[in-house]
Amino acid sequence: MVYHTACVKRGNNGAFIIADLSFMTCSSPEQALHSAAQLMQAGAQMVKIEGGEWLCDTVRQLTRNGIPVCAHIGLTPQSVNVFGGFKVQGRDSQQAAVLIDTATKLEVAGAAMVLVEAVPAVLGCALSRAVSVPVIGIGAGPDTDGQVLVLHDMLGLSVTGRTPKFVKNFTKGQDD
Repeated sequence: MVYHTACVKRGNNGAFIIADLSFMTCSSPEQALHSAAQLMQAGAQMVKIEGGEWLCDTVRQLTRNGIPVCAHIGLTPQSVNVFGGFKVQGRDSQQAAVLIDTATKLEVAGAAMVLVEAVPAVLGCALSRAVSVPVIGIGAGPDTDGQVLVLHDMLGLSVTGRTPKFVKNFTKGQDD
């Protein structure tokens, strides 16, 4: 990710660069700080970290050291095997409440942004209302503060072999 971040930085003409802390690069706050520092030195302006409430200490450590954090909740691809596959998260009221509580705690810990993936639209809206930082959605409905469309999803190159339901197929004709 350091190499890719540096490449993006070289080609950047003013876009905000968020770099992803890769799998197992943040298993402790100290390791996350070291990994995030490398990404920031390569040109990132923020790091994205996947997980839940257990990341609060790590988010505090990063922000205390001047590293802006985007907390990724909901479906977190690095932990997809724990979820049993690429499945919508927060479908029932108890799961939704946990995600809202998690987002709130991550914001208090210092997260400057929350990315929420694969949750019902009503939960995406509720998350946007629950925290004061921007909430960016990937398949989280139209009421988040911003949207991400993953290139591989858009091109139908998903690791699951299925295009997510929220991705519009622009290659089909109007009559299809």
